[in-house]
Amino acid sequence: MKADHALRVREARSRLLRIARKLAHATSLLLLGLVAITSLSMAYAATGQTDAQIEARVMRLSHTLRCLVCQNQSIAESNAPLAVDLRNQVREQLEQGRSEQEIADYMVARYGDFVLYRPPMKASTLLLWLGPAALLLAGLGALALRLRRRAARPDAQLSEDERLQARSLLDRKPLTESRP
Repeated sequence: MKADHALRVREARSRLLRIARKLAHATSLLLLGLVAITSLSMAYAATGQTDAQIEARVMRLSHTLRCLVCQNQSIAESNAPLAVDLRNQVREQLEQGRSEQEIADYMVARYGDFVLYRPPMKASTLLLWLGPAALLLAGLGALALRLRRRAARPDAQLSEDERLQARSLLDRKPLTESRP
């Protein structure tokens, strides 16, 4: 009987140890899940932005960046694959907590000032800023010069034969009139 009792005690201990291990494993998983949920909620609270707010910021920033494929559309308006990729990149960086200025600086570092619809005023972009005004002034100057030359030119004088010929042409009756 003592041997039987000892065997039962060992089996009971073995079962208790298995149960304890399973409980420890379940507790570890539960704690890990709580840590993950807490860190996700803290990350969400840190940004404090909903998907709608981030999407609004994505669109606002996307309207300031030029599509490098289309060149006359922003990445918000373009459906080119590169524009879609750039919008997704803007979205990801905003979700990571980067500011709009940091994202714009990243895009300029990667693609140059051309990616901005309003490039900064510096030596390399001076033509972009002053070019339209210079072309307008050049056009106005050319128009003024042409008008001055036209005003300074004397009217063409007709010779006596040319005057008589013009008078006879003007005095003729039109061909469409019926004859009597």
